[in-house]
Amino acid sequence: MQVTVSSAKGVGVENEDGVFVGPGVVVVLDGLSAPKDLPMACSHGTPWYVRQLGARLVALMGNEEESLADALRTAIGDVNSMHSSTCALDQEAVPASTVTMLRERQGVVDYLVLSDSVLVLDVNGTVQAVADTSVEAVAGPEMAAALAGPAGTPERAARVSKLVAVQRGLRNRPGGYWVAATNPAAAEYAITGSVPAADVRRAALLSDGASRLTDLFHQVSWEELLAVLEVEGPAELISRTRAAEHSDPDGTRWARFKVSDDATAAYVTFDDSHPTQEAEST
Repeated sequence: MQVTVSSAKGVGVENEDGVFVGPGVVVVLDGLSAPKDLPMACSHGTPWYVRQLGARLVALMGNEEESLADALRTAIGDVNSMHSSTCALDQEAVPASTVTMLRERQGVVDYLVLSDSVLVLDVNGTVQAVADTSVEAVAGPEMAAALAGPAGTPERAARVSKLVAVQRGLRNRPGGYWVAATNPAAAEYAITGSVPAADVRRAALLSDGASRLTDLFHQVSWEELLAVLEVEGPAELISRTRAAEHSDPDGTRWARFKVSDDATAAYVTFDDSHPTQEAEST
């Protein structure tokens, strides 16, 4: 399994995405941003949470007898123990992240997707995207209302803050949607599966800032997106995404919460070689 990655910061102060690679494993996390006017019950912040969770996941995924869901459940609990004495982890306003995991083991490729990052698989020449759309299912109308009007206005910012407050009340509870945060039970709600490794030619793990060229902007198909990754690499996919974003600076053509979002892509090919990582970051 060979892995090439690229990650680039969007409009925020710090890149809240994370990509983590180990022998036979890849993890992409997309930390959930919080408007500055809303409280946060953790002093460490989202980038810290993403780094700790990603490192723990890679370590746990090395145990091939443990399912990816079990690894995620354990990792969430382990990170909880790192800051439960200093942060109010029983509150809604805690760091959270989407999760996409891929592992090759004993002739099988396992995957897990939780929340709105995307896994793209090329299985025997058929390309399929695996995505968790539960947040749209439970908060779609509120999301559409928050995105009304051009980006960058105080009115839009106020609507987005109101939406995030609503979403916090829906996270990690029955009837809502699930993300990696402080409740290990979130792992039970992830999309999981396994595919014979011999059938998988390539895969891509994408934060929603890197998948938007296809699923939001509709500029390329999933097949074309994989072709960009294969021929020109993850950094070029992000570059093309930035060009599309810059062509619509106020978000009137493509309504979105961030005009330019953190973007992370990991491109994976499968062969008989040992796992490698080529990192690109901007």
